[in-house]
Amino acid sequence: MRFRMTEHGFDTETEFGTLHISSNEEKGFRPYQLMVASIAACGGSVMRKVLDKMRIPTDDIEIEVKEVVRSQDDASRLMKIHLHFTVIGSAIKEEKMPRIMELTEKNCSMLQSVIGCIEIVKTYEIRPK
Repeated sequence: MRFRMTEHGFDTETEFGTLHISSNEEKGFRPYQLMVASIAACGGSVMRKVLDKMRIPTDDIEIEVKEVVRSQDDASRLMKIHLHFTVIGSAIKEEKMPRIMELTEKNCSMLQSVIGCIEIVKTYEIRPK
C-alpha cells in the first residue's frame, strides 16, 4: 500500500476504490476507526471459519462495537474495545459458544496483535433465524 498526503489527511488506492484517512471524520475514516473495524471484521471472519470447521450452520454474524475507550493522555491511544457478536442460526448450541469464542480469539491475527496493549471485551448472543 502507498499513502499519499492530501489536504485533509492521506489517501490510498485499493482494488475497491480510494480510502480516505483523516483526523477529521467529515473528510475520511479516522485511524482509530480503521483499527477497530479491522479487529471486529477479523474476529467475525475467523468466527465464520471456526463455525464452518465445526460444521455448525450459521445464517449470519453481526458484530457491534459497543464501546471504544481512548486515553485522555498518551496521544488518545485505544485502551478498550468491547465487541458484541450476534450469531444467528437455529443450529447453534450455547454450550459450544465458549470454545467458539476461544478459537476466534486465538486465530484472529488482529486480536492477537493488540492483546496486552488494548483490553478487548468480547460478548455474544445467539439468535435464531
